[in-house]
Amino acid sequence: MSLMKKEMIGAQTRLVGLLEGHELTVGMCVRVHGDHLIMGREAEHDAADPDDRVRLTRISAQTYGLSVKRHTGRWEQTPFSGTMSEMVETIREFMQHLIAAR
Repeated sequence: MSLMKKEMIGAQTRLVGLLEGHELTVGMCVRVHGDHLIMGREAEHDAADPDDRVRLTRISAQTYGLSVKRHTGRWEQTPFSGTMSEMVETIREFMQHLIAAR
């Protein structure tokens, strides 16, 4: 397993811990795709196909950029970047409508 993949799996574990620590984000799933950590909710109709909502992209060892998934299915970058903890707080504060359980 490559060093990058190991680092992203470690980041995935940290992100799950941050999400589980708040009622708004508890239960969100996180998957790794390259240098992206994709957060979503399990789709009601197909648990194997998560309902992706937001994405953190690794910019450096400690910095992530935040993107949101549009209704078209495309990812749109936001102007937000920072540590993983800062991005989770940003998601909880400004993107509640995207991450709320439906």
